[in-house]
Amino acid sequence: MIFSDDQAEAYDAISEALKSAGVDLDNNTTLPQSAGSDQLMAILGKAGSGKTMLLAHLAEALNEAGVSIISGDYEGKRRKDTRTLAILAPTNKAASVLRNQGVAATTIHRILYTPMYDPEYEKIAEWLNGNGDKPEIEGLTDTALERAMLFFKSNKSIPGALAMAGLRGSDFIIGWKRRDDPLDIGFIDESSMLDDRQLDDLKEIFSTLILFGDPAQLAPVGQSGSMAFDNLPEQQQKHLHRVHRQEQDNPILDLAHALGDETLSFESFEQMIEQAAARDDRVVVSPRVQASAMARSPVLVWRNATRIRLIHAFRNAFDAPPEMLLAGEPLICDGIELPMKHRKKRIDLEARGLIKGAQCVFLGTGRKPGFSRLHVLGAPEPQVSAATIIKIEMPGEEEPFIPSAARMGAAFVHGAACTIHKAQGSQWNEVQVFAPDIYAAYRAGRTEAGIPLWKRLAYVAITRAQTRLHWVTRYMLAKPTEPLTTDDLRVAAPATLKLEAQE
Repeated sequence: MIFSDDQAEAYDAISEALKSAGVDLDNNTTLPQSAGSDQLMAILGKAGSGKTMLLAHLAEALNEAGVSIISGDYEGKRRKDTRTLAILAPTNKAASVLRNQGVAATTIHRILYTPMYDPEYEKIAEWLNGNGDKPEIEGLTDTALERAMLFFKSNKSIPGALAMAGLRGSDFIIGWKRRDDPLDIGFIDESSMLDDRQLDDLKEIFSTLILFGDPAQLAPVGQSGSMAFDNLPEQQQKHLHRVHRQEQDNPILDLAHALGDETLSFESFEQMIEQAAARDDRVVVSPRVQASAMARSPVLVWRNATRIRLIHAFRNAFDAPPEMLLAGEPLICDGIELPMKHRKKRIDLEARGLIKGAQCVFLGTGRKPGFSRLHVLGAPEPQVSAATIIKIEMPGEEEPFIPSAARMGAAFVHGAACTIHKAQGSQWNEVQVFAPDIYAAYRAGRTEAGIPLWKRLAYVAITRAQTRLHWVTRYMLAKPTEPLTTDDLRVAAPATLKLEAQE
């Protein structure tokens, strides 16, 4: 790998920080973790500047130096002198973006709460990790164990490997517990989504913390337009300026970075989009929203009222009955509605991927009243059955339609459209951006941290698209040509865990 000058400078700065913490990347050596060597640094750059490539290279170098990577699935017994690395993202979707690029990432929630394994099946986990001989387990054949090992070698997932052996999650996971011991080295991707409180929590857990973030994105709600890393001293921030993906003639990134021009107006920006669409099919100017695409990739909007109207139009387009959901309808987790006394139950739901902002697909009703079968997009084991409270807001009505109403459990809103704020950290192959909402922000004249809000909104929305950007210009919706389906989800993973979260 050949680094650009700014990447090399950032790599050297992180190497020095790690060396101070006892990990020498130059000589591939480690020393036991020592007290008083806390390190905090932020690597900042816009989309395409190579943050993920740098993170992946550093993770590989740490692994070669003998640092163990914690996955969040299972942690075996480790020696006191073993150094560890956790690669985290705020949401399942953000973590899956890293995993698709070969980086063993998990969510912040998943690393804070660790699964407790049945002692009998823990022997299999230890064997898979190379810490014991092949066990003899009643009911499991050698063929089943070899299947598990084959899966683990390519996927590094203990739950997935046990599922390949024919076990269900309820067979081997007996509960979840809050992590008691502090951790070692932490890489946090999409750190622009962190607020100050979350950063303080992570600083308490990790002695060495490296943040990777985009300062051009939207700040978390309640942060007054500032990012959690903005208050770090200048010497603890390293900026990546060179845009590598832009060098590959990416028209989507060209448009995103054009928003940095202080003199650019909304009208001029739309002209740039039209010109890009005329010469490259990766940018599309569309007079209407495509209903079919909304089933897996939400339309990105600014205003909540627009979101509700588009969701209502989506359901009408697919002839969804008012009293129930259709299999294939998208949902977004809006949090866990449980009292504090049910802390264990909350941990159980969050550990299975049902954290605020998680994108899911409704598969059907569960076996118990108020339960739903869900596919959690981006989760390593995506098939989940859980108590759900699903709310679908209706235009002009205060009370939402509630197709699933458990007494308590995971709460959801419809996911055919979502606000640009909630889309941060996620990426889709194709993204529809609702331009009338960006124009409304432009007309409002609002700013955030000295930058026009419409430019921040447009930047975040545009950079959610990996391969094609659809710039929707009118309040119109194209009806689908095929009904909703879940066929595309059946091949999302080689094995699934059917996990029941008890109400």
